[in-house]
Amino acid sequence: MAHRVRITETIFRDAHQSLWATRMTTEDMLAIAEQIAEIGYHSLEAWGGATFDSCLRFLKEDPWVRLRRLKAVIKKTPLQMLLRGQNILGYKHYPDDVVREFCLRAVDNGISIIRIFDALNDVRNMETAIKVSKEAGAHAQGTISYTISPVHDIDSYVKLAKDLKELGSDSICIKDMAGLLMPYVAEELVKRLKAEVGLPVQLHCHYTSGMASMTYLKAIEAGADVVDTALSALAMGTSQPPTESLVAALQGTPYDTGLDLAAIEPINQHYKEVSAKYQSLDSPRKVDAAVLSYQIPGGMISNLINQLKAQNALDRYDEVLAEVPRTRAELGYPPLVTPTSQMVGTQSVLNVLTGKRYSVVPKEIKDYVRGYYGRPPAEIDPDVKKLIIGDEEPITYRPADDLSPRLDEARKELLAKGYEYYQQEEDVLSYILFPEPALEYFKYRAGK
Repeated sequence: MAHRVRITETIFRDAHQSLWATRMTTEDMLAIAEQIAEIGYHSLEAWGGATFDSCLRFLKEDPWVRLRRLKAVIKKTPLQMLLRGQNILGYKHYPDDVVREFCLRAVDNGISIIRIFDALNDVRNMETAIKVSKEAGAHAQGTISYTISPVHDIDSYVKLAKDLKELGSDSICIKDMAGLLMPYVAEELVKRLKAEVGLPVQLHCHYTSGMASMTYLKAIEAGADVVDTALSALAMGTSQPPTESLVAALQGTPYDTGLDLAAIEPINQHYKEVSAKYQSLDSPRKVDAAVLSYQIPGGMISNLINQLKAQNALDRYDEVLAEVPRTRAELGYPPLVTPTSQMVGTQSVLNVLTGKRYSVVPKEIKDYVRGYYGRPPAEIDPDVKKLIIGDEEPITYRPADDLSPRLDEARKELLAKGYEYYQQEEDVLSYILFPEPALEYFKYRAGK
């Protein structure tokens, strides 16, 4: 099983999404982009996830311009993005014409690898994105959103990977968003994926529980081809394991990454110095063992705390932590990843603060129970289902089949507002995904 291991660097996307609330500016990326391009990474994760929303909403940047500027400098290393399947980069399902246009534009603007996942591991919600990504000439990476529950096991993940291969995936990613993947489980899962699916396997783990580096080592020994790491200035905590540590650990072994620590050091030093400007946003780099009990990703924990602070109810934090696994079980054990993590978290807070469980139910949870987000991993508790949607029957078909094309309509809406709102075709996609932040950004761009 010995082989050279390749590394995807996450500092331009998930590292700062996990630790700095996705606030790294394009200028702080470009300052060191040429040096990063020369390191020899398998890929650089630089787009997707929450970066698109954050660019428009907080940084007053055009995410499409960011991508083009990075691509102009980073020529040797493929740029990679994270895509939420039929959710694209938003928090609901979008019609197929929008998914198609987005994938085509992403590739045209510089993306080479698209990692495609669905919060429920429902392959129907990944099918269009995988197909179009391949049509556009990108590497389509089918993704397993890893979680632990009575209905999630190695057999189920191998079956999912086989389904993703059948859809045309070029590789399989194990996305361990909460740091729950244990080293010996990873070893068995990777061995079976390599033997029974036969595609390259990549691991994306968060350090939240403190296990990720150990998990990577066992997965590498089992045949994992690529792992995701972050430069140590933005590693650990809810981010990824440190790049330098893994490179050093594998040096001189059959798994040697071939990367030069001396070349990496000045890039990391740059981000140590840049960190000062993001200090107010910085998350603590500590191990949170609570994730092993409650299976709650780090980002979700911070959301719960903020929700409780807003209600002057932080003293009920422990009650909410205990409520999350109960709510999740009743809702059919969805993996806790965007957007289901926010949905389950909000419902858990409401269940605790109202004193009567499911007396207040957000629209998103109602839609989830109706099947509008896809097929839950397990049956929803019948009593809870009745509380939420009464005698209504959930849909059993692919949710996007209900959605009418949106591109032409949105284009007309933007054109009607004036030229400053529609300067490039990509503006239409920004507007569809995030209407209010996009319009605010377009006004800012036009100097209004």
